[in-house]
Amino acid sequence: MKLLILTQYYPPETGAPQVRLSELAQRLQQKGVYVSVLTAMPNYPQMIIHKQYKGKCFCKEQINKVNVYRSWIYVPQSKAMIKRLLNYFSFVLSSFWYGIFKIKGKYDILFVESPPLFLGITAYLLAKFKRAKLVFNVSDLWPESAERLGLITNRSLLKMATWLEEFCYKKSFLITGQTQGIVNNIKNRFPFKRVHWLKNGIDVGYYEKDEKFVKGLWRVENKFAEDDFILFYGGIIGYAQGLDVILYAAEKLKNYNNIKFVVLGSGPEKQRLVDMKNNLDLVNVYFFDAVEKKKMRQIIEDIDASIIPLKRLELFKGAIPSKIFESLALRKPVLLGVEGEAKELFIDNGDCGLAFEPENSENLCKQILYLYSNKEDAEKMGENGLKYVSQNFSLSKITEDFYMELQKNRDI
Repeated sequence: MKLLILTQYYPPETGAPQVRLSELAQRLQQKGVYVSVLTAMPNYPQMIIHKQYKGKCFCKEQINKVNVYRSWIYVPQSKAMIKRLLNYFSFVLSSFWYGIFKIKGKYDILFVESPPLFLGITAYLLAKFKRAKLVFNVSDLWPESAERLGLITNRSLLKMATWLEEFCYKKSFLITGQTQGIVNNIKNRFPFKRVHWLKNGIDVGYYEKDEKFVKGLWRVENKFAEDDFILFYGGIIGYAQGLDVILYAAEKLKNYNNIKFVVLGSGPEKQRLVDMKNNLDLVNVYFFDAVEKKKMRQIIEDIDASIIPLKRLELFKGAIPSKIFESLALRKPVLLGVEGEAKELFIDNGDCGLAFEPENSENLCKQILYLYSNKEDAEKMGENGLKYVSQNFSLSKITEDFYMELQKNRDI
């Protein structure tokens, strides 16, 4: 079987899609699938082309024995909607050209990552040229998410995007989704399409390796005390996350000298939140830039619990933030500000932490103080978390299930 993954995001960028797709590519290749990746010059989330790729229009490289083809993308510094659309469409066009003229031969499967939804245009046309079956992967329901977050308000654009979404689903051999909420949403609207839950997951074995981590090293390097109780957020600092709740909780807990809040990552909301921290004089809040996966492990080893929030929207009741998995794999309890599917899985079923009402800083403070005052319970939740993700979200099992789904009703 030959499979081409089309995605705007891929390592060495950091982020949930990047990790998920690179793990999927490697594991499918190990199963004997010939995997290639067509992606953009790395720039996300800082929106700056990485140094070693600057000035290049196209290039080919290997990452973990997978052939990766990269094409040009326009990277704006402005957050204006027209600039963001130019960013998306520049890759739509350049990836189509590169896929047609530079990536030779027929493929059996073309797997495209959405969002950005517009990449479905390239995917459909490339699949025709490559005589490939189209697999459309939905990690976020666009344009529904963009509309509810207020990122797209133009009715004509929303109408066009809805038409494109439906067109892509109808033309797909298989639709995959990252959560049960996404899968059920699509099944309800398109009952005659094949839809598969392609979970986010974790390579627990990676976190069990005997790496030479020095416990407490990150704390020492960043001048945190051994008895500091560190609450951690690591990931995209964007609109959907609703990270104001962390800063408001920090303001309410100012009198607890050894409760500290760490916010790590990059994104469009970071500068506003840094300004908010300064205006509120929050000496208990610390911002750090995004780090590579190996360094992230050292940081999570040294924190006490992870805060994982989203805005309070009906849409997010079907969301499972991928940052949950790394914390649980390292036995750290989570404070989960996400209603619906994620709460049911990781709090109600897995007992991996505590839930708080999204955007409710009073409720978050209450749960923080419970973990702070009940260290044994917090430790037990961390142990539960490792057990739960090992049993239910193993990347090896996820890949095997997806591979078997690809094989159904196919002559490959």
